[in-house]
Amino acid sequence: MSKRRKFSAESKRNAVEQASQPDVSCAQVAPELDIRDNLLTRWKREAEHQTKVIFGGTSAPREEELTRLKRELARVKKERDFFRQAATFFGKGSS
Repeated sequence: MSKRRKFSAESKRNAVEQASQPDVSCAQVAPELDIRDNLLTRWKREAEHQTKVIFGGTSAPREEELTRLKRELARVKKERDFFRQAATFFGKGSS
């Protein structure tokens, strides 16, 4: 059983650019890049349908920032709860 290979957004873009050249097909470019032609065809189709972000993720910078801030907020809340419990624990021991 082989592992699934992951391709960076840049390598996908480069492959699509090569396959988009005039008089060049996906079947010609795919073996050179050591990928299957149907995968390259799918990447090319996805690139044609997406106008804003091609293979760079689906979120805008604002959404990425929001996600990062939510993650940080969750971490800070866990820390706060931990310190609150620790203060309660140690406060009871000193009485």
